[in-house]
Amino acid sequence: MTAASPAGERPAVVLGVAGGIAAYKAAELLRRFTESGHDVTVVPTASALEFVGAPTWEALSGKQVATEVFENITDVPHVRIGQQADLVVVAPATANTLARAAHGLADDLLTNTLLTARCPVVFAPAMHTEMWEHPATQANVATLRARGAIVIEPAEGRLTGADTGKGRLPEPTEIFELCVDVLARGTVADALDLQGRRVVVSAGGTREYLDPVRFLGNRSSGLQGYAIARAAAARGADVTLVAANVSLPDPAGVTVVRVETTGQLREAVLTAAKDADAVVMAAAPADFRPAEVSEDKIKKAADGSAPSLGLVQNPDILHELSTGRPRAASVIVGFAAETGDATGSVLDLARAKLARKGCDLLVVNDVSGGAVFGSTENQAVILGSDGTSREVPTAAKRVLAHVIWDEVAARMST
Repeated sequence: MTAASPAGERPAVVLGVAGGIAAYKAAELLRRFTESGHDVTVVPTASALEFVGAPTWEALSGKQVATEVFENITDVPHVRIGQQADLVVVAPATANTLARAAHGLADDLLTNTLLTARCPVVFAPAMHTEMWEHPATQANVATLRARGAIVIEPAEGRLTGADTGKGRLPEPTEIFELCVDVLARGTVADALDLQGRRVVVSAGGTREYLDPVRFLGNRSSGLQGYAIARAAAARGADVTLVAANVSLPDPAGVTVVRVETTGQLREAVLTAAKDADAVVMAAAPADFRPAEVSEDKIKKAADGSAPSLGLVQNPDILHELSTGRPRAASVIVGFAAETGDATGSVLDLARAKLARKGCDLLVVNDVSGGAVFGSTENQAVILGSDGTSREVPTAAKRVLAHVIWDEVAARMST
């Protein structure tokens, strides 16, 4: 078997494109791969060329495209392309393509490539809701996943015509981010260490309303929580992301539940956590909420005085999860955004919080001077209830996300 790209060479990506209307979106995915330095070979099906012609794929990839095994036969493309790939991603993957892949058919260049590839394989399905939900399609998806492929859940939204529902191709930018995560993991065994696991991630910052237009909030952007959810999906997990007031595109293959207040966040997380193997509380829930909420907008007083604001404490979701675990085997991860004070350093306060909350891991961010919020990078110390400590230096938030899952995976029961 021919080895994939040696160290130092551009990662070799095969982009399979099946014959669905979403094929046009694959051109954006191809552009993201090529502009980020990947060596991309596009393998469309004959049906895909009915939607987007060969000149488009050739112009964007810089390579000729073929659909049949008898084209350029002296190069043995039906074997070579799959053997030399570091990643194969099929986007869109139609119901027909999923069926042919699941049953091991080899009737065109794409299905031959899928049979010869020994690298991670990602399918991004796109089809009408009824086709996705059909037992035959679900059985094919289960078969592919059991063999080690990543079949990401389709998004919900507008389909062809006036139809809406589950079956929409996730945004190309999010498919790309997931694929980058998969590539970074390397082998299939490493890439899919969370396959079959159900995980819950919270992200963003809650809002506590004073009146119909004003609220108490915080600076959490949700970027780290979204990176954690995306990393879990790339490692094969079934991911539910509870997002509090986040204006980011949904990560590919992730079920997103949107909330606003801490009460809504608590309800959504506890519901999703009932059968979860891990819960990562990356959201920043408000510690307090107004004791009273005005039904009307609070007006300025003519004399310049300001109304007094009474606060009550919100539920401690992390403590509730940790002490009353929905599943005894669940791994619970909390976050602590800390600044040192007269009572102790950042780590002193974090260790006390870890003991108080009762979670298994606590990801500690030093946010002195507003660090971390809204940044694409992060640094942290991950404290374990078993006394362990792991420092993660400044890097992309995706890097910290994978370190967190490394620590979680090590603590999961088999």
